Amino acid sequence: MTSLHLFFHQTLKFKAFQLFLVVVFSTGTVCFAQDAKEDFNIILIHVDDLGWADIGVLGSDFYETPNIDRLAAEGILFTNSYAAAAICSPTRAALLTGKYPARTGITDWIRAKFQGGSEMALPDEYEENLGKEWKTPKNQGFLPLEEMTLAERLRQYGYTNLHIGKWHLGEEGHFPEDQGFHINIGGNDLGQPPSYFDPYLPEKPVQHYEFKNLPPRKKGEFLMDREGDEVVAFIQSQEKNKFFIHWAPYAVHTPIMGKAEIIAKYQQKKKGIQGNPVYAALVESLDQNVGKVMMELDRLGLRNNTLVIFTSDNGGLIGNPTQPITDNSPLRSQKGYPYEGGIRVPTIVRWPGKIKAGQKSDTPIISMDWIPTIMEYLGDKTVKEAVDGVSLIKVFDNSDQNITRDLFWHFPHFRGTDIVPYAIARSGDFKLIHYFDGSKAELFDLKSDPRESLNMIDSDPETAGLLLKKLEKWLIETKARIPIKAG
Repeated sequence: MTSLHLFFHQTLKFKAFQLFLVVVFSTGTVCFAQDAKEDFNIILIHVDDLGWADIGVLGSDFYETPNIDRLAAEGILFTNSYAAAAICSPTRAALLTGKYPARTGITDWIRAKFQGGSEMALPDEYEENLGKEWKTPKNQGFLPLEEMTLAERLRQYGYTNLHIGKWHLGEEGHFPEDQGFHINIGGNDLGQPPSYFDPYLPEKPVQHYEFKNLPPRKKGEFLMDREGDEVVAFIQSQEKNKFFIHWAPYAVHTPIMGKAEIIAKYQQKKKGIQGNPVYAALVESLDQNVGKVMMELDRLGLRNNTLVIFTSDNGGLIGNPTQPITDNSPLRSQKGYPYEGGIRVPTIVRWPGKIKAGQKSDTPIISMDWIPTIMEYLGDKTVKEAVDGVSLIKVFDNSDQNITRDLFWHFPHFRGTDIVPYAIARSGDFKLIHYFDGSKAELFDLKSDPRESLNMIDSDPETAGLLLKKLEKWLIETKARIPIKAG
């Protein structure tokens, strides 16, 4: 029996939602649904740490992702899609609220309870950095309940909302069920699974480091298979109702684990630029379960009225370069860094009959775009005033359509030995990386230099100055908190 079945039968005795009435399980309150432009389902697959080059359709020469590649063939593939941050929590908050991380104050990953937890960050709270002359803003430790999430917006339209997988946006009181989701399976303060194998426990017991709402089902069962089954069970239960699924797979985050038989297959396979057989097995398990869910939509006849969005929360993690987890080539660097390998992600959208199959778009898009896109399909264009993203529908209708705007990123923290506080502006093909500690800025022309190998900061001061002015204006508009000199 899945967690979903236990939820239905033991906890709430679930009953269907009607078009004009939403029963709010978590609070017991009710509200009347708004008239929607049309009825459709939504599955938003938000993968953890999946790099831009980790799928076949974007050039992986080792991993096998036939189901994800098929999704792209049946919809539109975005080649310049960006996560709102180079790390997880800020991007997750941005996707769910439609706001830049600078606005929410969640600009770094959030510490779980077993890591000491993270509390509310006040505007004047700063952290000392040993051996450094700069103090950095304290990271907001949870997604405030005052923020309007995509799930809360969809409740108003009669959707039944499921969150499954990684949440990582705060401790108790700030879980998915507190942010508009009727059902939460596996989502709490953890940023990664203790283990990918049932009963999902760490090798050494650690207090508060365990799933609280994903009970063991079958010893040794792989987490991706369990997640896929839970999504399928939910779809079956909601066959006659509108539903929104926020599936946030714990894959492909560390600990890097895979099923033995799949690992063995890749151990026999010739390596390319990529070549980690365990990571390849983890990617394949993700792909298999994407396929499982898509097959269930087909079986139930829900394919043509289900909008499917597939994306990632940041670039791929390379880790130890002598034994890399993955390789983001041709993009530079990895998760956490301001280069394309840290912020550009694979993104696919499919909706048969609505979005023409086999399309590819090069226009830059970002995590905050999903709320205005979905809400415009529902006939609500007013939301665009409350979010930083834009609707992508005109690009879905014509993949040659370009969205003209500037994009920004803000990471005001020190991390590791070589990540210093930075902010980024992308305007047209040009990208400026500004470092708050006084390190030399970087300017790249992504069209002629996608690998970011030539710093033009000295050779093109005019463009650099223009982007810096745009960045400074944006930092003021978003009330972004920036590092200050210590002492």
